[in-house]
Amino acid sequence: MEDRKITVAASAGFCFGVKRAVDIVKKLASEGGKVYTFGPITHNESVVDELRAMGVGIVNDVTELEGIKDATIVIRSHGVGREIYKAIEASGNKTVDATCQFVKKIHNIVDERTGKGEFAVIIGDPEHPEVKGICSWCNGPFEVINSPEEAERFASKNNSNIFIVSQTTYDTHKFEVLVEILSNMRYNVTVVNTICNATEIRQRETLELAKNSDAMIVIGGKHSSNTRKLFEISREQCENTYYIQTHVDLDLSAFKSFRCVGITAGASTPKTIIKEVLEVMSEENFEQMLNDSLKTIHNGEVVEGTVISVKEDMIALNIDYKADGIITRSEYTNEPGLDLRTVVKEGDKMQVKVLKVNDGEGQVLLSYRKLAAERGSKRLEEAFEKGEILKAKVISVLGGGICVSIDETRVFIPASLVSDVYEKDLEKYKDQEIEFVLSEFNPRKRRIIGDRKQILAARKAEAMKALFEKIHVGDTVEGTVKNITDFGAFIDLGGADGLLHISEMSWGRIENPRRLFKVGDKVKAFIKDIQGEKVALSMKFPDQNPWVDAETRFAPGTVVTGKVVRMPDFGAFVEIYPGVDALLHVSQIAKEHIDKPSDVLKLGQEVTAKIVDFSLADKKISLSIKALLAPEPKNEAASEEAEAVATEEEKKDETLA
Repeated sequence: MEDRKITVAASAGFCFGVKRAVDIVKKLASEGGKVYTFGPITHNESVVDELRAMGVGIVNDVTELEGIKDATIVIRSHGVGREIYKAIEASGNKTVDATCQFVKKIHNIVDERTGKGEFAVIIGDPEHPEVKGICSWCNGPFEVINSPEEAERFASKNNSNIFIVSQTTYDTHKFEVLVEILSNMRYNVTVVNTICNATEIRQRETLELAKNSDAMIVIGGKHSSNTRKLFEISREQCENTYYIQTHVDLDLSAFKSFRCVGITAGASTPKTIIKEVLEVMSEENFEQMLNDSLKTIHNGEVVEGTVISVKEDMIALNIDYKADGIITRSEYTNEPGLDLRTVVKEGDKMQVKVLKVNDGEGQVLLSYRKLAAERGSKRLEEAFEKGEILKAKVISVLGGGICVSIDETRVFIPASLVSDVYEKDLEKYKDQEIEFVLSEFNPRKRRIIGDRKQILAARKAEAMKALFEKIHVGDTVEGTVKNITDFGAFIDLGGADGLLHISEMSWGRIENPRRLFKVGDKVKAFIKDIQGEKVALSMKFPDQNPWVDAETRFAPGTVVTGKVVRMPDFGAFVEIYPGVDALLHVSQIAKEHIDKPSDVLKLGQEVTAKIVDFSLADKKISLSIKALLAPEPKNEAASEEAEAVATEEEKKDETLA
C-alpha cells in the first residue's frame, strides 16, 4: 500500500474561550464543593461526560435552581441572558462567569447601543444558546437574521438606523453575503464584525485543506454549531467528508482507497480526541485495524453490506471485505426488466447470500433473491401450517391461473381458485394486490398453491349470516346492481343477492330491464319475500300505487291519452298512466265495424279516448274513442229536400212582406 498522507489543520480543536471555560470548571471540581454549569459548558459530549464523571452537574433551567443550595454555578462559554445572572444571585448560589470574552464583548455592544435607541441586527442561528443570550442583553428592538430571504424582508420594511453583530462561530462567507444584502438596500448600516478570529482562521484552513484532500474527517459534537459549519465547508470541496465525535465513529474501511486525508475539528473538541483519531489513522495502526475489521467470507454465507452504487441491472455493495460485492438483476428479483435504480439507492443496507467469493474478476458474486426466497419459503411454510391469510401482488397471468410472489418465492393460484365465481378474464388481476391462503406447500416439488376462493366464500358466508340476521320482509334496503337479465336484475345487498323481477321494478310497464338499470347502479327497494337464501325485492312501494287516487283521477267522462301496449282480438289495452291499463273494446274504436283492433291500431300508438266505465274493486277501466266522435250526418237526398223546403218557405215570407 502506498504511504498515506494525513494532515491536521493547525487551528483544529479547542479555542481559547472554550479551553478557558473547561479549565475553570475542572479547577473548581478539583477543589471540592458542589459545582454546576448553566447548560452544557460546551457542545461536546465527551467533554461533558468527563466533567460529569468529576461530579459536575448541569442546570438547564432557572426553575432547577430552587433545589440547589451552597453551590457554584458556572456560566457556560456561550454566555447567558442577564436574567440568568439575577436568578442565580436570587437563589443564594455563587456565580462564576466563564463566558467567552468575544461573546461578552457582544453583550456589552448590544446592551449599550440598543440602550441609545439603535436597532440591533443579530446574524446567527436563532436557536443557538449564544444567540439567545445576546438577544436577552438588548435593551431595545432587535432582529435575528439567518438567511438571505430574511435579510431581504427585513431591509425592505425597516427604516431605523441599524447596527449588525454576529454569532462568534458564524460562517464568514455567509455573514458577508447577508451584510451585503442589508447594506445594498439601505444606507444607515453599521457593521461590527464579531466573528471570532479563531473561527475565521479555522474555516479558512478547512476550506484549503478540503480542496487538497481525497477525504476529510471533521471532529466535534453533533450539536456544535461551528463544527457543523466546518463540515458544510469541507463537504462543498470534498464529497468524501466524514463527521465524527470520537475515533470510535471511524469506519476505517471507507478510507482504504484514500491516499490524502485531512483532519479538522470544531472549537469544542479537545486535543486529546484529535490525537486519538490521528493515532488510529496513522499508517501502522490503520493497516492493522483495517485488516482486523475486514471479515473472511465463504460461499453460502449470509453477509450485510451497504449499497455504494446502483445501475439499471447491477448493484455494488461494500461488505467490509477486500473486494466489493456485486448483485446482478437476476440475483435481485424474479421480475424481468426491473430497473434496479427504482428500488435501491446508495446508502441502503442489505443482507445477501454469497454465491462466489471470486467471480473471476476479483469481485464477490452475491444474491439477494436466493436469500429472500429462503426466508420467504420459511414464512410460507409457517403460513401454511397456521392457515394464515397472505397478501401479495400478482406478477404474472398464465393460461391456467395467476402467479404472486412473496419474498421472491412464487405462489401459483389456479384459475378455479382465483374467485368464487367463474372468471373469464384473469388479466384484470395483473399488478393487483390480493389475499389468499395456501392449500398446498411442497417446495421440493415446486408446488406452492394458493387459494383465494375459500377466503371469498368464507367472507360471503359471514356477510350472508349477518345480513339475514338483520333483514325482514317489508324492510327497505339499498343495494348495487350486480347483474341484469331479461327477466330482472340481481341486486347485491352486501351478503346476498336479491332478485328484482321485471314485474316489480315499477308500477308502470317495463319492456327491458337494461333500459332502466346498468351494472353498478344504486337501488332502493323493499323486501317482498324471503325464502331460505333467496330474497325477492320490489320497487312497487305502496305509497306510489297509482290506484290510490284512481277513482278521482279516472272518473267516467274523463278524456285521457295513452299508449297502446297490448292488442288481443277483443280490443286494445292502453296505458293511460304508469301502472294503469284501460281496455278499449273493439266495438269502441270506431263507428264502423272493425274485425280486430290491429286493423286500425298498432303497438306503441298514442290514442285519445273517453273513460266510459270505472271499477276500483276490479281495477278495470273502459275506454271509448267512438264516444268522442260527432254524430253521423243525414243522407244527401234528405238534405237537398230539406234545403228546397226551406227556400220555398223563405220566398213565401218575402211575398207576404
